[in-house]
Amino acid sequence: MRNRYAYLIAVLCALQIGCTAVPGTSGNQVQELPATALQPVGRYQMTNDQGLELISSAVHFGFSFEGTQAQVVTSLPNPRGHSYLQYELDGVYQKRIRVSGPQDTLVITAPSPGKHTVWIYKTTEAHSGPVMIRKVTGPKLAALKPASQPLIEFIGNSITCGAAADPSEVPCGTGEYHDQHNSYMAYGPRLARAVNADFILSSVSGYGAYRNWNNNGPTLPEVYEKVDFQDKNPQRWDFSRFTPQIVSIALGTNDFSDGEGKTPRLPFDSTTFVNRYIGFVKNVKAKYPKAQIALLSSPMMNGNRKQTLENCLSAIKKEIDAAYPAAKPVALHFFKPMRATGCTGHPSVEEHGIMAAELEPFFKKLL
Repeated sequence: MRNRYAYLIAVLCALQIGCTAVPGTSGNQVQELPATALQPVGRYQMTNDQGLELISSAVHFGFSFEGTQAQVVTSLPNPRGHSYLQYELDGVYQKRIRVSGPQDTLVITAPSPGKHTVWIYKTTEAHSGPVMIRKVTGPKLAALKPASQPLIEFIGNSITCGAAADPSEVPCGTGEYHDQHNSYMAYGPRLARAVNADFILSSVSGYGAYRNWNNNGPTLPEVYEKVDFQDKNPQRWDFSRFTPQIVSIALGTNDFSDGEGKTPRLPFDSTTFVNRYIGFVKNVKAKYPKAQIALLSSPMMNGNRKQTLENCLSAIKKEIDAAYPAAKPVALHFFKPMRATGCTGHPSVEEHGIMAAELEPFFKKLL
């Protein structure tokens, strides 16, 4: 009788939420929710062994459980590597969790019994490597569908990634580059939450519109269509998976950079910057014909560079608006200059909050 009961539970579970019952103690039965049942928002791919590969910064998925504890089983391609996840429990942000090696487990502990919702976010960016989700275990599991909210895609560089923003656990100048990433607290996700929108981050540290921080490419426009923003990867991202209402593009900081002081660096070329940027915006519009395009300047610039970037963005807007007279006009936002106090001159978590607050009325009008 006991075996028949366990079999019935497993069948019902598979029919309803795609999970599998496993032996547990008395009370709520422990189940397994396979990675294939999860519904992530952001860049991801399913692997041949049915794992969910989280790729882009802040790519996220949700699930619910009943009881006091659930576990997320993870793995990394590099057995000696590490990365980070972050999570919300019942709508409240909790913390970053370091995940390491060929298998690790993120334990979610609720303060009381009952039904709970969890949203998991990849903290680090695509170039830091993927984080694999193998399964979720816990009582009465169910995958959560993405919220029926407007979707904003944020395209940019390290600032958009939330890179070098959070030295609370690993001080600046120590550890590895991604140890100070905090994509959940970056300006894009914070802004999206403030205006009741969902979000995707399509961003790579050091990349620009026509040249990068310390080299001439490949640039963000050149890798945008690659699933993991890696130039040599032949696999392309399927843009039909999501339809953003707004596409926010914030490029230019690295184009204006003087580089690392070793690689030869020509003066900034406004004509090349504008032409490459226009080409990229047209490519984005081809992917999302109905999306509103918003161009953001850089809070890292002041003086002549700030003015030059703003002039370039105004020229880009003029060209795009003329090329698409029936579309919504390109929206521009010019940041107030900021003296960043995060690692290596990047905005800190607190300064990302300032940026998000500055952008909030601008995006509310667009929505």
